[in-house]
This record gives sequence, C-alpha cells and structure tokens, in this order.
Amino acid sequence: MISTGCSPYKIMFILVFSNLVHTAFSAFFKPRNNSKWPKPPCKIYYPVDPLYEANCPDVESIVCASNGVTYKNECFFCIEQWEFGFHIEFSKYGRCD
Repeated sequence: MISTGCSPYKIMFILVFSNLVHTAFSAFFKPRNNSKWPKPPCKIYYPVDPLYEANCPDVESIVCASNGVTYKNECFFCIEQWEFGFHIEFSKYGRCD
C-alpha cells in the first residue's frame, strides 16, 4: 500500500472546510431579488392627526418609488405618499435606476 503522508483526519478536515467555505461565499455573492419582498406597511407610518408632524427613524434602508425618487427609508416614502397622493407607488427596495 502506498502512503501519501496524509492522515484520514486531515482529508476529512479539508473536505469539511472546503464545503463550509463554498457555502459561505456562495451566500455572499448570490444576487438578491428584491422584487419579491413585500411592500412597505405604510399604515403604521401615517400620522394620527393630519396636523401632526411625522417622525421617521434615522435609518437608511433605501426605497424606490414609481415617480423615480429614491427615499431614505420606507417611512419617508409612506409619508410622501400620504401627503401627495397615492399616485406615488412603491417600486422596489434599493436605489432607483
């Protein structure tokens, strides 16, 4: 029998490690399809009173609307839609093209 100098433990480690590395990197480079994500739940952002000033969180989660405007997050999009009419519709999460 020919000895290669590699123990079965080394071979198992290499196989398991390469499988884990492949799984981790395939998740990072997988293209995301944001079109299947649900639309923003705008009703939770609408002010109770029309004279009440909206208070959106300072979180950046970009939203693109049908008017071609990119909003900082879904709250800003929903308030804009509430103030200026429902002709502004949700297009996608992410920057407008």
